[in-house]
Amino acid sequence: MMISFDLVLQASHEMQIRSLLESSNGHEAAATLLFGVADIEKDPWSGVRRRRFVSHSFQHIDRGEVVDTSPVHITWTTDSLMLLFGEAAREGWIPAIVHTHPDGIAEFSEQDDRNEAELARTAKLKGTQGLISIVINSDGVMAARIWGSRDQVEPIERFLHSGPRIALTSAKGNIAPPDFLDRQQLLFGDTANRTLSNLRVGVVGGGGTGSVVLPLLMRHGVQQAILFERDKAELSNLNRLHGSRRKDVVDKTSKAEIHQRMVQETDIGMKLVTVDAFVGDTGTVEALKACDVVFSCTDDHAGRLILNRFSRFYGIPVIDVGLAMQRRPDSGFDLFARVSTLVDGHPCLLCGGNIDPRRAHEEALKRRDPVGYEALKQEAYVLGEGDPAPAVAAFTTEAGCMAIT
Repeated sequence: MMISFDLVLQASHEMQIRSLLESSNGHEAAATLLFGVADIEKDPWSGVRRRRFVSHSFQHIDRGEVVDTSPVHITWTTDSLMLLFGEAAREGWIPAIVHTHPDGIAEFSEQDDRNEAELARTAKLKGTQGLISIVINSDGVMAARIWGSRDQVEPIERFLHSGPRIALTSAKGNIAPPDFLDRQQLLFGDTANRTLSNLRVGVVGGGGTGSVVLPLLMRHGVQQAILFERDKAELSNLNRLHGSRRKDVVDKTSKAEIHQRMVQETDIGMKLVTVDAFVGDTGTVEALKACDVVFSCTDDHAGRLILNRFSRFYGIPVIDVGLAMQRRPDSGFDLFARVSTLVDGHPCLLCGGNIDPRRAHEEALKRRDPVGYEALKQEAYVLGEGDPAPAVAAFTTEAGCMAIT
């Protein structure tokens, strides 16, 4: 069965890899890493099986272990590698070695092939799932591959650089930017357009903010998107749900159908997949794992809590949109809008006080066991729903624009 490999490199680990170039005085340098594994049985857009490797930890090779170095080679003892292989086998990680080519190209040499084949054999004997190898040259260009055994090696042709600046590098299979982005290219350049065109983007929630985020992603050149939404259009949605019609309320049209209709009628290149489920329902994690970035446009704490954990576990950036409006007794109002980017090095939503764990638990209970939820509500064990929250199209639109920006 066909399978493609890609790698999620979190910002702190990438920074440590690049530091090898600065600390080696023109000689080759090396380090080790551990990667987690995220299997995607069926990619939502291509249907191809994928395996993602997510950087987990980085470890320098102690200077005392280095036997010899030069601008074209490095040799070190294998004591720390044996410990790394043992840890990887126990915890289910995949070990990795990284070395520099300070005066060369980001390609593996014949010597690399011979040395890594033997290391891959040893890693397999130690019970690991394989061995990842990464090389980086003086320009910062990287190449990677995965050894399944001594005689089986496959290229890893796609990197997601996950951090405050999200980037993609891919050796092949790139989607060309749409032909309508020439004005955008004048400001951001070709590289930014290509990155946007090749990002796989998830949108959780298709309501007031989600209905802004999705069409803006399309207008900025994103061509592979997936929407998680199971609610249907209601009369109260019409003041802020972009793309909705009064007939959608009469027909009880799902919000996912409304957005799919908008994408198809606009016809500028986006392939939208819709998932009729709440985040956390069976099958949603599989689809989320396939994304390069996820926009959290949900208005509930349970969904945010799941996405908060998801981002930390899989290293995939989540851009969370929060919006609250409240009328004052004196007829004025308070408005609060927030965009939080969940990436390596940034605080999580729990740390920032943006999730109420009790409300998240109650919302999850209501979805999972509505009868049990109502029983507890009658006994005053849950807070229950308050009055409907205010919603104004200008403000939900502004918050969605903040998220895209």
